[in-house]
Amino acid sequence: MANENSPLLVHRVYSMMGDAEDSRAQSSGTVEGSNPHKLNTFFGVMVPTVLSMFSIVLFLRTGFVVGHAGLLHGLLMLCVAYFIISLTILSICAISTNGAVEGGGAYFMISRSLGPEFGGSIGLIFYLAKVCACGVYVLGLVEAILDVFGKDPGSAESHGLRWLPQGYWFTVLYSSVVLLVCLLVCLVGAHIYAKASFLILLVVTASLISIFISPLVVSPQRFNITHTYGKNHTVTVNPSYTGFNSTTLMGNLQPHYSLDYSTGNTMSFATVFAVMFTSCTGIMAGANMSGELKNPSVSIPKGTIIAVCYTFTVYVLLFLLLSSTCDRLLLINDYAVFQRVNVWPPLVTIGVYCASLSAAMCCMIGASRILHALALDQLFGLPLAPAAITSRSGNPWVSVIYTWALVQCTLFAGQLNVIAGIVTVSYLLAYAAVDLACLALEWASAPNFRPTFQFFSWHTCLLGIVSCLVMMFVINPVYSSASIVLLLLLLLFLHYRSPTSSWGYISQALIFHQVRKYLLMLDSRKDHVKFWRPQVLLMVANPRSSCQLIGFVNQLKKGGLFVLGHVQIGDLDVLPSDPVQLQYNFWLSLVDKLGVKAFVDLTLSPSVRQGTQHLLRITGLGGMKPNTLILGFYDNSYPEDYFLQDPVFCKGNRNEGDNFGVDLPSLQAHFPPVRHAESPRALQPEEYVSIIQDAIKMGKNVCLGRYFFLLPPEIKGPSYRWGKDSMGTIDVWPTNLLSPGSASHADVCSLFLLQMACVLNMASGWRHSRLRIFVCVASDSENQEWLAEEEQFRELLGKLRIRAAIKIVAWDNVARLNQGLKSLEVSSEFLGAVNQLLKEHSSTAAVRFLYLPHPPSSSDLSQQYLAHLEMLTRDLGPTLMIHGVTPVTCTEL
Repeated sequence: MANENSPLLVHRVYSMMGDAEDSRAQSSGTVEGSNPHKLNTFFGVMVPTVLSMFSIVLFLRTGFVVGHAGLLHGLLMLCVAYFIISLTILSICAISTNGAVEGGGAYFMISRSLGPEFGGSIGLIFYLAKVCACGVYVLGLVEAILDVFGKDPGSAESHGLRWLPQGYWFTVLYSSVVLLVCLLVCLVGAHIYAKASFLILLVVTASLISIFISPLVVSPQRFNITHTYGKNHTVTVNPSYTGFNSTTLMGNLQPHYSLDYSTGNTMSFATVFAVMFTSCTGIMAGANMSGELKNPSVSIPKGTIIAVCYTFTVYVLLFLLLSSTCDRLLLINDYAVFQRVNVWPPLVTIGVYCASLSAAMCCMIGASRILHALALDQLFGLPLAPAAITSRSGNPWVSVIYTWALVQCTLFAGQLNVIAGIVTVSYLLAYAAVDLACLALEWASAPNFRPTFQFFSWHTCLLGIVSCLVMMFVINPVYSSASIVLLLLLLLFLHYRSPTSSWGYISQALIFHQVRKYLLMLDSRKDHVKFWRPQVLLMVANPRSSCQLIGFVNQLKKGGLFVLGHVQIGDLDVLPSDPVQLQYNFWLSLVDKLGVKAFVDLTLSPSVRQGTQHLLRITGLGGMKPNTLILGFYDNSYPEDYFLQDPVFCKGNRNEGDNFGVDLPSLQAHFPPVRHAESPRALQPEEYVSIIQDAIKMGKNVCLGRYFFLLPPEIKGPSYRWGKDSMGTIDVWPTNLLSPGSASHADVCSLFLLQMACVLNMASGWRHSRLRIFVCVASDSENQEWLAEEEQFRELLGKLRIRAAIKIVAWDNVARLNQGLKSLEVSSEFLGAVNQLLKEHSSTAAVRFLYLPHPPSSSDLSQQYLAHLEMLTRDLGPTLMIHGVTPVTCTEL
């Protein structure tokens, strides 16, 4: 096990932890040290969840919902809202019982499940939702205060308790004062709110009891209510309280959406639902307390479900009570209807004040914790860095001040109903993200996803996502579209910023799950030549001298498999551990810096030949396995160190490491210096030629690359494009130049050359290069056979849809130098003449494709074989010698 000595984290699992996690653990440790897991289900989950779900809506908007929507639509809204949150609760319970949830609540669950991009973006949106919700509760509290202490509209004099002046700016002023009180409490610490929450619940419960017994005590009566619309328009209505009455119930059954006296807007199903749904946004209050619970895996599901059932029952009873006792005019024109018809109105007033103040402080505390968690995770850099600062007791006072400033901005809306839609849409988006996180974990089938809560499935997660998204657009299409656009922008920002994290990425688990399925479906028996593409294994001894070739092969692969292979010489029997495993991060970091799309496969073997055989056999899976082996050329030249030429390696930020602990000095130190005059060669000529033979025996195509360090600097990068007027060409010589007349221009190897050249010409960096094909002919033939041969070749290119310029090269004088000799008994004069012929016709080429003859079967001829290849390609420039054994072209549709 790689991490046997890793420390136990607060998650109680083995893993590696970065700086952000260290700071998070230290921060949480400060708080937990003072209260180490003492809360039970009732105090830790039920109390905060019930208080968060009752909030201001219970007392000040229940009559509003019934009055506009009627009993039937109101119950429908209630059922829809609770259906949506019930699906999300199943996901919350599943995720929260799969491991301890730290500070941040929904943000923590989503980020640790879906990764930093989704977690950070959803976390910020959830934070803004909490900010707006805090503004809603503060405005609701001010509204309740003005209902009791505000001056009557149109009256300049105070009457009794009604001495507070009313108006937009007065509302903003009162709200700011209330928010300042919340700020002071939150700066002192959240423990004050935690201690008072049970007392607040008792007050709210007493208020509810008084509401339920009031119809039995209060007699029917009529009221006189006056509202001011605009500056001069005043409307007075005379609603009535009837007590339990069947006629009143029948009159309140159907909807009657009308003018809202606080905003002056006509209500609809969507706007009323948006206001009502704010009562359902507290379902995560219990999950956020998991760090302080004795048994989170039991308390969170049990406490949350009981709290939701309790609040649902209370809301249904209140809907029935109001629709049976109050006429519609009273419900529509008085938000504080419970106070008017209560047996002792001050008790309801106290309940309203306690519930709204409690909800406002809860939202401010929750929002500041989310911001603090975002700052600790360093996802948004410097702007949020100060929010990570905490007091000695662990209170994130800077994030509290951040939150207070943003909530203060929302108070300028002036009315609760104005920002209720924003709050609802933001919460729905956050709930959809929680369902998505659970769905992704379920679909990924990760063995470590073992929640103790089992009453969920991917069907409930998917239904929860769809329900949340549909309801978002029903409530407000504009806000919904804007929130999704904001989410996408944040996703892109975090994706390109590439924040460091060691949380695990659900995307990797999903990709693995799907790739495995598709690899099983990719049947090698169904391969067809029409869909052939190069799948390359490039053997690299030292990337310091091979980076140009690596970049070139990246262009040559044409969307196929590209694997960098490396053999380390050694014997595992005499080693304490496998040295190869420690090297993968360095090779992967090299791939990242080179910007190539390649896999890495390393092996330990007694010899390079055996290691290459291993890689040729085992690299890849199923139908995705290498079909082409590419080697660097074997000669006596001393390579240059690419790391000393490329600014990425020699001038980069030496202190900046990647997410996996590899910085530039470590990367440079890992790969040994390039070979020099005193360095022994690890590979002998016989072994090198044997590797070529082995690959051909295994049905692999073979390519040898030479002089690729001479490629212009621009071509090394994957984004370079030859200009249209550039002289760069791709030259193909589909003739076995070491054995004139031994092969035609249309054999398998020649066609493979043509195919590889076409593939390179289709790559983005080589698209504007001209493709030239050189056909070597005997021009002094008496019957002019070369003309017919040229015509046949042009016809073949037409069938293969290859656009290229055909160049006829007369090489009679060169071919005569090889007459009477076998293929490997060529003279040095012949080799020099062929080399001169190549220089004469391909001196301006960017790269050359040459026919690689079959290697000799006898190892005694290996050095001679390599010497012929060396003389053939001497001083040519970038050259790829190819021996193809695979049919790769097709003339059919």
